Amino acid sequence: MGMTPTAMIFDIQSFSVHDGPGCRTNVFFDGCPLRCRWCANPESQLHRRQLLFSERTCKWDQGCRACRSACSRGALDVNDEHMPRINRRICASCETIECVKSCAAEALREPVREMSVDDVMRVLTRDMRDWGSGGGVTFTGGEPLMQSDFLIEVLKRCHEKMIHTAIETSGFTSTERFLDVFSLLDFAFVDVKNMDEEAHRWGTGVSNEQVLTNIAALAHSDRWHGRLVLRQPTIAGYNDSDENAEKLIDFMNENDLFEINLLKFHRLGQTKWEQLGLTYEYADKGDMSDERMSELQDMYLDAGIACYIGDNTPF
Repeated sequence: MGMTPTAMIFDIQSFSVHDGPGCRTNVFFDGCPLRCRWCANPESQLHRRQLLFSERTCKWDQGCRACRSACSRGALDVNDEHMPRINRRICASCETIECVKSCAAEALREPVREMSVDDVMRVLTRDMRDWGSGGGVTFTGGEPLMQSDFLIEVLKRCHEKMIHTAIETSGFTSTERFLDVFSLLDFAFVDVKNMDEEAHRWGTGVSNEQVLTNIAALAHSDRWHGRLVLRQPTIAGYNDSDENAEKLIDFMNENDLFEINLLKFHRLGQTKWEQLGLTYEYADKGDMSDERMSELQDMYLDAGIACYIGDNTPF
């Protein structure tokens, strides 16, 4: 008998109403093969332990030095503003992150935890009574397909309990594994960041070829019986052109796909970039006007494709 798989999870959120039908529990998987320049969850990109630091809640200016005493590697010191200065190179190789437990103010936080299938199922079983008849679980991230062995085991357990299953994914994995996972899903959002291969690689670090291949394979697979909605995080200057929309419309028509969700760019993840000690490239660009979002929506509607803006996807 093989060992029961575990997964690195960076968050679990109950009472979500925008990530699938009904009231849902969202399970956020750590790790992602993409490096989207605008990512809202940058703590999920690196599949390893990480350290978040919130200057707003830190008590260093009040004389607290608990974290520096707890760090045996000397990664914490003080800067000119009398706030902790973190040597991220040292932290990157740390496997214990003792400083987090020492911080009573919770200014230092480790976002990722290891969970077993049983751990996740205990949370879902607890939440089931709050979902109502139309709810369920949505697996998101990060990229849940990066930990697909674990995901498949959880999906099988969900089906045993008649739990509705959904996923939010970049679709970037092998076609075989993509279809294996989707055969156990009821609903899916799959992102198409950009139809141009070079632009997709610039924005995400990877080609769009595998993503489009997987979507096409799913559309023609007899193993898929769920509902598929393509999704585009719509970013000014990156993928908001008429040309990109026309290419995506052609792709959808070629594969008999008829639903897309256009998400308006937001900066909700900016503080996480800062807490990781990273520079957020989209701090002052990428904004979409409501007018332009409506223009893009009209292009899809005129082509006979149902197009939803933001949280307006009907479930």
